[in-house]
Amino acid sequence: MADPAAAARLETIRAIVGAIPDPEIPVVTLADLGILRDVLIDDGAPLVLLTPTYSGCPATEAIAAQAREALDAAGFADARVRTVLAPAWSTDWIGEDARRKLRDFGIAPPACSAACGARTPPACPRCGSGEVEQVSRWGSTPCKAHYRCLACREPFDYFKPY
Repeated sequence: MADPAAAARLETIRAIVGAIPDPEIPVVTLADLGILRDVLIDDGAPLVLLTPTYSGCPATEAIAAQAREALDAAGFADARVRTVLAPAWSTDWIGEDARRKLRDFGIAPPACSAACGARTPPACPRCGSGEVEQVSRWGSTPCKAHYRCLACREPFDYFKPY
């Protein structure tokens, strides 16, 4: 982008939306999870592209509404927010800092996407043990499974790889 003012405006918008906490896992932001796909100019106006963690995510509308509210509050009423489903979100988009935040919060982050073929169980986010058992394929949200550590006996959620 040749216009430095326009580039700075887009970066400000990216920072505002990127800092919004995920409504289901508030220790990570939309940028941390890779839900914030892009901020660009479309038909002369800023456009924020968001991709939910899966197409049926119940938080999709809440995330878009939070983005809209944050942009309006910051004086970017002309910015548009669009949810895009293709390409589909991947757990590969979760940054390393976000993976650390998830572990610290007690959620085991995925080692890689489902496409990488890894079928090893997650490590316990509390003690690091790999001796775990799946309690349920469904955790506190549909994108997580519920596990129990056999070493420290603590239950934990595992962010499923996609």
